[in-house]
Amino acid sequence: MSTFKIAVVQTAPVFLDRGATVAKACALIAEAAQHGARLVVFPEAFVPTYPDWVWAIPPGQGALMGELYAELLAQAVTVPDAATGQLCQAAHQAGVYVVIGVNERNSEASNASLYNTLLFIDAQGALMGKHRKLVPTGPERMVWAPGDGSTLAVYDTPFARLGGLICWENYMPLARYAMYAWGVQLYLAPTWDRGQPWLSTLRHIAKEGRVYVVGCSIAMRKADLPDHWAFKAQYYAQAPEWINVGDSAVVDPEGRFIAGPLRQEQGILYAEIDPQQLRGPKWVLDVAGHYARPDVFQLTVHRVPRPCLRVAEGPTGEVPEPPSEVLS
Repeated sequence: MSTFKIAVVQTAPVFLDRGATVAKACALIAEAAQHGARLVVFPEAFVPTYPDWVWAIPPGQGALMGELYAELLAQAVTVPDAATGQLCQAAHQAGVYVVIGVNERNSEASNASLYNTLLFIDAQGALMGKHRKLVPTGPERMVWAPGDGSTLAVYDTPFARLGGLICWENYMPLARYAMYAWGVQLYLAPTWDRGQPWLSTLRHIAKEGRVYVVGCSIAMRKADLPDHWAFKAQYYAQAPEWINVGDSAVVDPEGRFIAGPLRQEQGILYAEIDPQQLRGPKWVLDVAGHYARPDVFQLTVHRVPRPCLRVAEGPTGEVPEPPSEVLS
């Protein structure tokens, strides 16, 4: 099998505008496909934006936080809906796989809470699956609910097995190990993080898992925040030109950068992936294979959904137990 190209999109969303952001993503998918990419990766929470204000607005500003949350909720996606359908159609028309971060409503319950979700779309435009971030970090907890193990998965493609974790989930050793044990080859790490030690983390994961690692972040300037949002003048007046410098990168299984880091620039980063490197480096270190020592260590992953609402049906009114799916 010959080498293949992947595309890492480092740009800013159209702030809190779902329709315009999805249209921008669709155009970038088409552009990446024209340059020969077979996989296009977007940052964490790209649609309709990463809520950086949770780090900038001090505690106690409840009314302002509520206003911003209401707008984020209104501009979030339901999976599936018309917005995700547009993304799927763009993937199909371009003939590429797409992985993109979104803010997702909890449509299975109140429809008023949000998840930080990663969508996996195949080249036929089908939604292969989604992953909800397990643990929002710090003040992110004021915006996002925690996901559960039912969305942890990897996906087979004609060129590699895809999987990944969102931002600081990549500091969860057991979550990483689950990816390795399921045979991930292209390990995706969409994020808002940048700089050191994040870039060192990408290199460590690549070397530890003997995988290609794709770090993909939003590159956002202060000018990307519309002036009509009053919080910009109040809390970003002293911010530098670049709120987030980006630092998207692709690392090979030896821990070497083969593309990027792309810094203080918006654009598409391309990398050539060598299929031989998807397997060969594991001859000396395979942490979920000959290096695993299952006689000493074992990991159990609970993949049963944990809904907050279960409906009792039938004459007895009993609530059926969910199917058990525990992988050891």
